[in-house]
Amino acid sequence: MEININVNGKAVTHEVTPMTTLAVFLREHMSLTGTHIGCDTSSCGACTVTLNGDAVKSCTILAVQADGGSITTIEGMATDGVLHPIQAAFKEHHGLQCGFCTPGMVMTAADILKNNPNPSESDIRHGLEGNFCRCTGYHNIVKSIQHAADTINS
Repeated sequence: MEININVNGKAVTHEVTPMTTLAVFLREHMSLTGTHIGCDTSSCGACTVTLNGDAVKSCTILAVQADGGSITTIEGMATDGVLHPIQAAFKEHHGLQCGFCTPGMVMTAADILKNNPNPSESDIRHGLEGNFCRCTGYHNIVKSIQHAADTINS
């Protein structure tokens, strides 16, 4: 099937099989390997991207379901080589360890801040419930998102 999709601001037309997941499409057809596949069951959140402005777990969305839509991946967050404030906050506040979950965490953080520009620690922790990090206790991830909120709002 042919899909027409906007990926990180670029219009793309591509042939996919009907069962191709959005995660596989992004990784294998678009070479956007920042979208990680950790579980294939939507449990870990490593594959989180935004579809039409909302965070989705791309391992459980078919590419054909995104036809006509607009996707942002972790690669689309930075502008002209300048990190997005959320990415910069994760770097500055050590919100990553091995980095496997980081793209999904950053994309989920963007969704959290889109829906709540001034989240409390509890709001952030609740918003991250669908994302797993096996390296941290989430403390620095939460600090990173709080710092990003302060930066974006200032």
